[in-house]
Amino acid sequence: MVTVIAKLKVKAGSDAAFREAADKMIAHVKAHEPGALTYVLYRSTADPNEFVFYEVYSDQAALAVHGSSEPMMQFFGAVGGLLDGRPEVTLYEELAGKK
Repeated sequence: MVTVIAKLKVKAGSDAAFREAADKMIAHVKAHEPGALTYVLYRSTADPNEFVFYEVYSDQAALAVHGSSEPMMQFFGAVGGLLDGRPEVTLYEELAGKK
């Protein structure tokens, strides 16, 4: 499994437009990406302009499908002007825990 944490900060006043684009992306993942085991959007409780996608993929191939999808390109096209800086994307491997 591959876990991705993608942190995105939006410009003040851009959260509604960001959420609209994110909701479309989430709907696509739910309907068309079976290799995406978890795909959840969070908002910071300390900073309402900071969002995190928590994503878990069955394998590297499923992550590649997601990353190269047309809806992903559309998402970044829609939110590119809304972001306050570049997204921070980090990949992790699961070691231990409780599910």
